[in-house]
Amino acid sequence: MELRVTLSDGLNTARRCDCSYCRRRGAVAVSASLNGVEVTRGAENLTLYTWGTGTAQHWFCKTCGIYTHHRRRSNPNQYGINAGCIEGVNPRDLEPVPWANGVNHPSDRQR
Repeated sequence: MELRVTLSDGLNTARRCDCSYCRRRGAVAVSASLNGVEVTRGAENLTLYTWGTGTAQHWFCKTCGIYTHHRRRSNPNQYGINAGCIEGVNPRDLEPVPWANGVNHPSDRQR
């Protein structure tokens, strides 16, 4: 599986989310616009996971289970890209990485 990614602001957008799902995954995500991500090889090996409102869409490799990217709930016009999937990037080198408040996300509030 291979992606071609154009990041919105390089690695400067690195962050983690503390929602119940993301904090268990622990991945560092960087931002790309929806037209900044292209699956160039192995699209048939991606699987999608969604829940709740279905806004957040998380893609994984069917073979190894690695989270590759997701469409953001906080901004559905962006993808979060797993920084650990970018060749030559070690997420430890990005520390300290800020945490986004996914626990108290505005989309979860009843209207």
